[in-house]
Amino acid sequence: MTRRYGIDTSVLLRLLTGEPPDEFAHCVRRLTALVEDEGAEIFASNQVIGEAFVAARHHYGVSRADARAGLRRLLRGGLVAPQEGMDVLDMLDRAAGPGLLDRLIVGGYARAGLEVLTLDRKMAGLSGARRL
Repeated sequence: MTRRYGIDTSVLLRLLTGEPPDEFAHCVRRLTALVEDEGAEIFASNQVIGEAFVAARHHYGVSRADARAGLRRLLRGGLVAPQEGMDVLDMLDRAAGPGLLDRLIVGGYARAGLEVLTLDRKMAGLSGARRL
């Protein structure tokens, strides 16, 4: 049976920023060992992806475009996959309209078969969301 792990924001943020270097190296080494030696699968939830996006911008001064590109590269790299599916990569590709967090919220609810009710006009424009 394949072991499956979900990482938290601290791990994804280290992988995204490479900071601090010793923690980055530790995360890469340990996750790589889990994947290569044990055949494990490593996942990041929509919440963790969203938190890492915000934290990279706020704490590390990373631009929106660079945060999106970094997350896209990381989630396509094979070490960590988006738990909610590869649709997350499409969400990261869209810079116009509703924000990334709105897209992640709608995507998470959609996978659970739920429609989102919102007061936000932009978010209500997403498929799977409607204005309350």
